Amino acid sequence: MSTQTFPVTGLTCGHCVGAITSELKALPGVTDVQIELVVKGTSTVNVTADKALTDAEVLAALDEAGEYQLVTS
Repeated sequence: MSTQTFPVTGLTCGHCVGAITSELKALPGVTDVQIELVVKGTSTVNVTADKALTDAEVLAALDEAGEYQLVTS
């Protein structure tokens, strides 16, 4: 079991948090999703899963949830 942290922009409300949480929890092996909402900033998305998620998996979930962007270096 591992927990990963992903910086995500584009969240503005609780609906955004719910949409992203739902899409990430639908991924195989994901057991928990916690999101620290920062309106008009970079929110922190913590995902606990049986195996590490790839950026591609997270990007696909964000795309399904709406107009959210994964912040990469």
